[in-house]
Amino acid sequence: MRNTTLTINQNALAHNLSTIKNSLNANHPAKVMAMVKANAYGHGIAYALAGLKDADAFGVACMSEALEVKKVCDILGIRRPIVLIEGVFDENEWLIALEQGFGCVIHSQAQLDFAIKYPACNNSFTRTIWLKYNTGMNRLGFDKDETIKAANTLYNMGYKLILTSHFACADETDSPITAKQIARFNVLLEQLRSSVGSDIQASLCNSAGILNHPNEHHDWVRTGIALYGASPFSHITHRTLELKPAMIFSSHIMAVQSVDTGESVSYGALWQTNKPSRIGIVSCGYGDGYPRVIKNASVGVSIDGKITLAPIVGRITMDIMMIDITEIACDVGTPVILWGGDDAPSIDEVAANAGTIGYEIMCRTTTRPIRKVVI
Repeated sequence: MRNTTLTINQNALAHNLSTIKNSLNANHPAKVMAMVKANAYGHGIAYALAGLKDADAFGVACMSEALEVKKVCDILGIRRPIVLIEGVFDENEWLIALEQGFGCVIHSQAQLDFAIKYPACNNSFTRTIWLKYNTGMNRLGFDKDETIKAANTLYNMGYKLILTSHFACADETDSPITAKQIARFNVLLEQLRSSVGSDIQASLCNSAGILNHPNEHHDWVRTGIALYGASPFSHITHRTLELKPAMIFSSHIMAVQSVDTGESVSYGALWQTNKPSRIGIVSCGYGDGYPRVIKNASVGVSIDGKITLAPIVGRITMDIMMIDITEIACDVGTPVILWGGDDAPSIDEVAANAGTIGYEIMCRTTTRPIRKVVI
């Protein structure tokens, strides 16, 4: 049986959530929203939620994701608020949010009109509005005057408010853009608390913001990539941040080819041997989610529990990749770690070699690999 496998480590998820919580400002510890959009960053909602059950809320991008998270939470007996971070997309979805008790970000006039037309009940989490202020990302959100007007309208209707925004450059140390966003956010927050309601809460930080800006945690933080054991920074590894990979992508050597000097390997003949070589054929390709564009990357060959790195050679295909095992004592059936796990390449390293980020690599894994859970 082809046994390319994605193993989801729920203990690692719980560890990473705990690490994030321990990094919060001890004088005013924020609540933690665990971002589980995009099928829990490719890990699978059904596999990830048990490891994240101690989060204070779950964040998703759209209604279908919210309903899936609620379904899994009901099965697992997890009672946590669910927040649609992009809000609803039409009036019918607002009515579903009311029925299900989902929290919603409001970032547009249409969404504001839904909340005015169909007020949430007092005991519903939908009664808490996450009001989005565009501080400089220039993607979603109201400008300053629009935010003040919306806040007044909603607060006077009895809604609870959480002012929120989103960083554009939180992963950059000492970014002047981030500094400007923080200043704009805090000025408006104080204005709203003094002129609209002193109980207005705030949420600003994502994973990078949590770690880079400990004084800006406010009442809620929203963490995503760090939960899954990848670094939100290009210059700091997950190991330095004491995060554990929650996804281990593994396969095995399905065949071995002996190739003479000067012979090429795989499509396009992009790689040639410079000496007699042993080429391990690994049953994983871009059809499983491993990037075809990868360059100068290696995988971890597992021999007696120890990892030896083997370079990927030739062009990765839909179902197969090739590795140079000339200097490695292994054979057919030897396990291969593509990313994750101790001493194997991290997903951030794979992403860098593919010219992208760990977020994308996680989300591009396909349904073909066998999925397993480590509890």
